[in-house]
Amino acid sequence: MLKTTHLALGTVLLGLGLASSAMAQDFALKFQSSDPAGNANFILQQEWTKMVADKTGGQVTVELLPVGSIVAHNETQDAIAAGIIDGHITDTSYFAGKDPAFGLIANPVGAWSSPDEMFGFMYDGGGKELMNEILEPYGLHFIGPTTPGLEAFLSKKPLDGVDDLKGLKLRAPEGMVQKVFQAAGAAPVNLPGSEVFTALDKGVIDAADYSVFSTNNDQGMHDVATHPVFPGFHSMPLVEISINKAKWDAMSPELQAALEETVKEFAQMQVATLAERDMTAVEAAKAGGKVTVHDWPAEERAKFRGIATGEWEKAASASPASQKVYDTLVAYLKSAGLLN
Repeated sequence: MLKTTHLALGTVLLGLGLASSAMAQDFALKFQSSDPAGNANFILQQEWTKMVADKTGGQVTVELLPVGSIVAHNETQDAIAAGIIDGHITDTSYFAGKDPAFGLIANPVGAWSSPDEMFGFMYDGGGKELMNEILEPYGLHFIGPTTPGLEAFLSKKPLDGVDDLKGLKLRAPEGMVQKVFQAAGAAPVNLPGSEVFTALDKGVIDAADYSVFSTNNDQGMHDVATHPVFPGFHSMPLVEISINKAKWDAMSPELQAALEETVKEFAQMQVATLAERDMTAVEAAKAGGKVTVHDWPAEERAKFRGIATGEWEKAASASPASQKVYDTLVAYLKSAGLLN
């Protein structure tokens, strides 16, 4: 009888031990970025991995790999679903080929004048829930958004509003960005980023959608394009931090909440860091006397956004999910007073 009692007690204790072990499960995750090693964004993203380890007491660790380490930049979604990697930090528009909704929510050109406007949509306007509605059928869970910020615009000619875009030969990536510029009367061409400087220098193009002001400046773009528009008026990419849904579902609510907090904190840190670098670069460029920085007035930004909304509406019909993105986005912009 005593032996039987000891055996039963041992079974209970073993069960409790297993339960405790399961509750304290550690997660060693492997994520891939869409940025190369050494890139300012990748360096900042590595800080996020430190935040994760600190916030979870080491229970969740993330090894972050640069673009192309395991799969191509536009293959990470499939790789996460297959368990080849556990997550990614990437521009959502890379997956527009799977559903045009990814392209529309990733960069509704002209929608945002600041990162806070986009974050407001994601957290208070239904954007985060919409991202998961689109992503989860592909085996991913969207933890939260970040962005490098509103991109500046390179130009060799003075640009003070929408009318100055007419006939302007500019570099813009294929998709929504090109379509909006075409609708504004510009003449966009598709060039890889590696050719932007040479194309501006040789007069092949007069302007370019490229990157944030400080990155443009660091790469010498303002030596050949002396009329940048800052802050930019067109493009601000949504960069998603997403994870394998099964891994996410295996985490405790406490760990899930901790990861969501790290993404919010990281996004604010990234935006603030790059914005500070941008302002330093802008002041240096102005002081140099060779660069004229153009800041579009609110009415011109609104005019460009009005042109863009026509292209959003066309994109909405591409899929049911795109229509839902369009409806949710426009409703939020109107409620926030950002769309006339």
